[in-house]
Amino acid sequence: GLPLLGPAVRAFGPTAEVESAALTYLTLSWWGLPAMLLVIAATGLMRGLQDTRTPLWVAGGGFGANIVLNAVFIYGLGWGIAGSALGTVLAQAGMAAVLVVIAFRAARRYGASLRPHGAGVWASAATSGWLLVRSAALRAALILLILQATALGTTQLAAVQVAQTLFFALALALDALAIAGQALIALRLGAEDVPGVQRITGRLVRWGLGFGAVCAVLIAAGSPWIPAVFTQDPAVADLLTSLLLVFAVSLPLAGVVFVLDGVLMGAEDARYLALAQVVSLAVYAGLLLVSMQFWPHTLTAWAAFAVGFLGARGVTLALRARGRRWIDRALARGIR
Repeated sequence: GLPLLGPAVRAFGPTAEVESAALTYLTLSWWGLPAMLLVIAATGLMRGLQDTRTPLWVAGGGFGANIVLNAVFIYGLGWGIAGSALGTVLAQAGMAAVLVVIAFRAARRYGASLRPHGAGVWASAATSGWLLVRSAALRAALILLILQATALGTTQLAAVQVAQTLFFALALALDALAIAGQALIALRLGAEDVPGVQRITGRLVRWGLGFGAVCAVLIAAGSPWIPAVFTQDPAVADLLTSLLLVFAVSLPLAGVVFVLDGVLMGAEDARYLALAQVVSLAVYAGLLLVSMQFWPHTLTAWAAFAVGFLGARGVTLALRARGRRWIDRALARGIR
């Protein structure tokens, strides 16, 4: 994949300065990919064991370690963007090592073999294929956002990148609710407890909405000061202040979307989640391209992401999760 990094970066049409920085970061951070794949796989294992706390603690620890390492490498050693990439790779490696040790201990505790089981791998691949489509659609949506920001200029790109960083940080917290939802829903479905499934779903949606609303208030209230944490450039800071307000408005919706995603994941509804994600991507892409023709601005691009992508996801997931037909389908598939 390394030989393709140059053409991939140039496809965005960046300035020479941005292209150089992007290649530096990607060339180094690329080596953290195996560790992140291990983290994702081990997190899935923990979810299957009804352990929703361990992945959250490990993710939080990795996030904290990344901050410390970046501070040392970027500012202490003066390595700049290369230091940021190296800090990320080391944090990812640490997370992977911790989770692999925990996974091995769990295997011994349950008497499970560490060797791959062909039938199990094949059964997981059927679901994993749809999850890959789902994840690819999300990445495509974020790439479209970056593509539009790059075309608008370096200042706009920097502001969007900071907003995306905050989005992923909050997504980590929201994903904790989704993980809990996935485990609880799967457990109740295995017990064929339909009222329990409905009760948990309603409670999780309220929690997601509430958490998103609290985050929205905090981000909006802190929008005049948050940019100073990330940049000393006045133009980027001014744009980021406005962008954070648009970002904040989308957070309650994001909270509901993340929770419903976890609920339907617990019902093993991966195929619908993937198709819904593709539909949301198409809606978002159309809205983004049309709106940017009339209002070419970073705020327009993020609003299109909030309304087009998150909005379409919210509608498609809510339609699926209402009533009990999705529960009956899950029970018919024999979730245990």
